[in-house]
Amino acid sequence: MYTFHVTFADQPDVLKVAGARERLAGLPGLDLIPPQWLHLTTQSVGFTDEVSDADVTAIAAAARHLAAIQPPRVTIGPARVASEGIAMPVTPAGSLDPLRDGLRAAIAEVWSPAAVPEAQEWTPHVSIAYSNVTGPAGTYLAALDEEDTTAAMDVRAVQLIILGRDSHLYEWTTCAEAQLRGGRGDAAGLRGAG
Repeated sequence: MYTFHVTFADQPDVLKVAGARERLAGLPGLDLIPPQWLHLTTQSVGFTDEVSDADVTAIAAAARHLAAIQPPRVTIGPARVASEGIAMPVTPAGSLDPLRDGLRAAIAEVWSPAAVPEAQEWTPHVSIAYSNVTGPAGTYLAALDEEDTTAAMDVRAVQLIILGRDSHLYEWTTCAEAQLRGGRGDAAGLRGAG
């Protein structure tokens, strides 16, 4: 599917925080996410067989207005047991709302406000492991006991990706990147669209 994610290839501090994975290695019931596939799900667009190439290009181009958004400073972590695995919260609450609102506006510009997917509440997080079983969380809670590692970063870009999950984890190819610059620099703030 097409979706917008924040990715962390250029964020070594975030990758270090995700090192909590090492404390979980070997525990049953988890699919650990390799560092290159860590992401912050931000806004879905639609399934690749339901979204035309022209619409993808237009949505990526409409995201150029994100360049006016000041890059928000966020804190990621510490790792905690979540409903679907192990995740790191992203705080402060609401800090990424302008980014998500901007992405939703870009999609609405091409389709319509009613056609924008996922209107429900959004809780930003970065998963480091997915659960593949149902059961008590005590083993995972013990592994993460006293885990308090966090990383701060400025979110300067969001990637439009083609996301797949053919194995037990999400993998993607990047189609375009929209940059957040607070109105500085290239007004388009967009790379790789089309």
